[in-house]
Amino acid sequence: MPEQLTAAPRPAAPVDDVPQHLRAAYTAALPGARASVLARLWGALNRENVPGLDHARLSGDPAAARAFAVAQPGLAVEVAGVAHTDPAAALRALRLPGAVDRLATELDNSVHNLALARANRPARPSPRTTDLATVEQLVVDGHPLHPCCRTRLGMTTAEVLAYAPEHLPTVALVEVAVPASRWLSTGAGLPPRLLLHPWQARHTAGAYPWLTPTGRTVPARPLMSLRTLALVDDPTIHVKTAVDVQMTSAVRIVSPAAVHNGPVMSALLARLTAAMPTLDVLPETAAGAVLVDGEPQRGLSYVVRRFPALPPGEVAVPLAALAAPSPADGRPLLRDVVAPHDPARFLADLLDIACPPLFALLDRGVALEAHGQNTLVVLRDGRPVRLLYRDVGGVRVSPARLGAAMPELRGDLVTDDADELRTKLVAAFLTTVVGELIALLAREYDLPTGPLWGRVAAAVRAAGAPAQVWRDPLPMKAMTTMRLAADPLDDVWTHVPNPMAGA
Repeated sequence: MPEQLTAAPRPAAPVDDVPQHLRAAYTAALPGARASVLARLWGALNRENVPGLDHARLSGDPAAARAFAVAQPGLAVEVAGVAHTDPAAALRALRLPGAVDRLATELDNSVHNLALARANRPARPSPRTTDLATVEQLVVDGHPLHPCCRTRLGMTTAEVLAYAPEHLPTVALVEVAVPASRWLSTGAGLPPRLLLHPWQARHTAGAYPWLTPTGRTVPARPLMSLRTLALVDDPTIHVKTAVDVQMTSAVRIVSPAAVHNGPVMSALLARLTAAMPTLDVLPETAAGAVLVDGEPQRGLSYVVRRFPALPPGEVAVPLAALAAPSPADGRPLLRDVVAPHDPARFLADLLDIACPPLFALLDRGVALEAHGQNTLVVLRDGRPVRLLYRDVGGVRVSPARLGAAMPELRGDLVTDDADELRTKLVAAFLTTVVGELIALLAREYDLPTGPLWGRVAAAVRAAGAPAQVWRDPLPMKAMTTMRLAADPLDDVWTHVPNPMAGA
């Protein structure tokens, strides 16, 4: 790829980069944003086996280190007796080996963008009567555990405001014509027309003179994943674009493997879930990529995904959005969607529709990465009725278990390691999605967590899950350790006590 497609780390923007009309709100939001990022970092330092970390030099509020804790402005972590409210300063004071400067830059950027998001929250209608993009754009704080929850390295403040979903933009995708000899299409097939995110179009201008703008733009609204957008003219069409910007842990390109695998995996999952009434997998029907020297280019590709038209009375909500602030009163969206105001029943209904298909697929050899962004719950009268799963790029597939049904796949999707398959599903769905939901129910409704986790244990047993799921420590991705590593894209796992054990 040309050099201008590689996102270079840059420090957090100073307040002078914030538009004048947002500066007062941004300044007011900074202490809370620092506390939220610091709490995620503090929790990671407690949970993960971070190389070189001397815990004797580190102290702070144990409650703030709990997963999904709500941090209050002014939160401090002490390193060698010195209190730090700034996460990057705390990290540097730890004197850890590894990519400390890189992670400190990412933490600064995360704080900046989180404060910007909290400062710029216009009033919006209730999500009960609006479309999916409106619901998804309620999510302000990003990843609930990752210290880099709002990192967007490579984007200016103005670009974040223009393109990030929490700022409610409509984005004009840029269509360019591609010579037929330089075009690859998979699945249902796409004409040699590349849809580029405007950030990508601007930063690749002139690099490929044979890419010809058609003059057409396509209005679209970004979903929780900034680079995936729902078309305004047809919201059932979602487009995953390449944006060479680091968001949380990765630069969000569309790999050659994704261009190949999307339609293939979609067809496989459609067959496997055909008899599963409470799980629909959103199909990636087609993908297209520009060829350079015969190779698909990761920054010049896109994927088309189809979203179903929901019947009247149903609404889809990403599970990660349940903790997002409602536009009605600022309380978690969960309070808007729970009906008939029975939070424990909401959890039970969710488990009843989710666990049977997820663990049946695992038994067949397919582990879905069912985290809160990839997994949506369809609600009818406030009750969960089925799940929608999207983004097949994070799944793991076992050839040994699938046998003759195994398709040709590329990249790192294939494994026969039972631990790897189980970890992929359990870390995403149980540790993260269910863990956050139970923490939310306890905080909002003062419910004891023991019986809630007992209900989870009963559900996974009834679904035929392996005994390790409710017996062994729960896996959690060691995201801070990964960001400090020389190769931050290699998966590293930590484990936390399993609240289902003994339930």
